[in-house]
Amino acid sequence: MHIAWLGKKTPFCGNVTYSREVTNGLMELGHRVSFLHFVPEEEGLPARIEQDEVPLPCLYKSQVYTIPSLRARKVLVESLRELKPDLVHASLSLSTLDFALPEICEELGLPLVATFHPAFDRRRRNFAANTQYLMYQWYASTLANYDRVIIFSQAQKDLLIRLGVPERRIAVIPNGVDTSRYSPSYSRIKADLRAKRLFVYMGRLTIEKNVEQLLKAWKQAGMALLGARLAIIGDGPLKSNLQGFYGLEEGVRWLGFVASEQRRIEILRGADVFVLPSLVEGLSISLLEAMACGTACVATDVGADGEVLSGGAGILVNPLRVRSELRTLLPVLSEQPEFTALLGQKARARVIERYTLSANIRALERLYSEVLKRAPAWL
Repeated sequence: MHIAWLGKKTPFCGNVTYSREVTNGLMELGHRVSFLHFVPEEEGLPARIEQDEVPLPCLYKSQVYTIPSLRARKVLVESLRELKPDLVHASLSLSTLDFALPEICEELGLPLVATFHPAFDRRRRNFAANTQYLMYQWYASTLANYDRVIIFSQAQKDLLIRLGVPERRIAVIPNGVDTSRYSPSYSRIKADLRAKRLFVYMGRLTIEKNVEQLLKAWKQAGMALLGARLAIIGDGPLKSNLQGFYGLEEGVRWLGFVASEQRRIEILRGADVFVLPSLVEGLSISLLEAMACGTACVATDVGADGEVLSGGAGILVNPLRVRSELRTLLPVLSEQPEFTALLGQKARARVIERYTLSANIRALERLYSEVLKRAPAWL
């Protein structure tokens, strides 16, 4: 089948990884994918669209949201008319165009599928969670007009149903990772960082990721004195401020944004513990990647991460008590290599059981077939 995929290619974030992995998986199975994505208007658009890539003009884009230009809707409609796909799949980028897609696709006679990524905490225990809840309320009435809305967990499904999205419109298809690429293997990263034990955070450096509480717990627990190192992989608005307070003397290594996937895999393979202290989450791809590499994982019980680590696949902490709980946990994890090795084994087993990319793609194919059976022919 021919899928018109509307998503993001930059800047690097979970949405970008999701779009890349899923579209590559679909193409490997013989499907045709035309990728429509936003580019800054000043970069200009080609005179005609290419078969596999269609740039849409935008005024601004970030890891969190996108502001399309006034011409974006027209370019999108004209591109879809020329491409004549079997269906449209929008990996929603939190833009105003998201709200116009049901009307556009209805006019063109195209089935419309969405993946809805925003982070959440079902208990709404903090300001970040309440802010994200407003996002869900804002989107709910529009999501009800998509043919299918893909989300990552039962908790997220329950939330959308409470907000009025019909259950028949919702499909739970969790994120997946390629467990052949992301797998346990030898790594030199601990030797490179001179770490007796290596802890890793990988993600954006923003308020909702709550990295400052991890750093405070790390310092208060005296982890550097135990020979442990904390590698921070990622970038964001809080980096310069946090880096000024937590440096080499505390055993913290700031590695910045790591563009090379193979280097990121090497870091995860060599890590003893992966820590994700977020206030809100969707379903963290970085968490799944660490688990697939056989790394012991600690995460807050928010979003779908609680489901991922439940039943002994990892350790869950309360997002309201991140600093105090990590201050106790970190030294224990540093001094118990057998325990973390066992957690790593359980983590990989959980990914293989529920969160493989191949299973994700098969589920997506089934959903496409179901939607197409109920859809009219292309107009």
